[in-house]
Amino acid sequence: MRPISLLLFCSAVWCAPAGLEIVRPIVAQSDGGVASPPGFEHVAGETLFFSCRVAGYAKTPEEKVQLAYSVQAFDPKGVPLTEIYKNELMTDVTPQDKEWMPKITTEIQIPPLVGAGTYKIVVKVEDLVAKANAELSVPFVVRSKTVEPSDSLVVRNFQFFRGEDDPAPLIHAVYHGGDAVWTKFDIIGFKYGEKNHIDVSYVTSVIAPSGKVLWTQPEPAVEQSDSFYPKRYVAATMGITLLAKTTPGEYTIAVKVTDAVGKQTYEAKQTFTVE
Repeated sequence: MRPISLLLFCSAVWCAPAGLEIVRPIVAQSDGGVASPPGFEHVAGETLFFSCRVAGYAKTPEEKVQLAYSVQAFDPKGVPLTEIYKNELMTDVTPQDKEWMPKITTEIQIPPLVGAGTYKIVVKVEDLVAKANAELSVPFVVRSKTVEPSDSLVVRNFQFFRGEDDPAPLIHAVYHGGDAVWTKFDIIGFKYGEKNHIDVSYVTSVIAPSGKVLWTQPEPAVEQSDSFYPKRYVAATMGITLLAKTTPGEYTIAVKVTDAVGKQTYEAKQTFTVE
C-alpha cells in the first residue's frame, strides 16, 4: 500500500504574515504632516489629521484585499466627539506589492469648548477575507480653558477687560469715566434636550453704588443649539462704555441666566470701581 503524504498547502486566505494589525498611527496638525510628538497638547476646536497602516491582511485566491474599517475619537470619559467614520477598501495586490500596506486616513474635528485631558482615537479594522479583526487606541492630549463643572446652573470665571479682544483679564477692575468696560463669564450646569439641545439666555444690568439700576440689556443674549457632542459651557460677553462724567464709586454688573431646558435660573454679581 502506497503511504499517504501529508501535503502542506497555503491558500491565499491564510497567507497573512502574522495576523491582522494596525500599525504606524500618526496624529498630525496638517494633512500629510509629521506626527505630533508624545505629550503634545492640541487645542479645542483644532482639526487633527489621522492616518495609520494595516498589516497582516489576507488575500483571496484572486489576489484581492477586502477590509472594512472605522475611526472615532472619544473624550476622557468615553463620550464620542464626532460621528463614527466608516469605510471599506477593496483592491488587487500583485506579488510585487508584497510589502504594501493599506493606508487609512481621515480628519477629526475636536469640538470647541471641550475639557482638558487625554483623549483617544479608536481604529477598528475587519479583514473580510480572513474573518479577522484588529483594534488600536491612539491617545492624544487636549489643552483647554478650565471651567469647573456643576450639577446645576452657575456662572464661572467672571472677569473684567478693557477691550473685547484683550487676551488677559484685569488684575484690578478699575476704570475711569469714558472707558469701555468688558466682562466675560462662562455659564455651565445647564441641562440638555434631545440631540444635546441647549437653550440658555442671559440678561446683564449695571447697578450704581446707591443700588439704582442704571442700565439693563434690552434683549436677552440667547444660545440655542444642537450638537453631536454636548456643549460643555456657554462663553458669554458683555460690554458697555462709561459716561465721561460717571461718578466715582463701586458699581456692579448683575447677570441673570435662564436655562429653558432645565427650567433653572441663576443670578451673579461682580463689582468694578470707577475712579
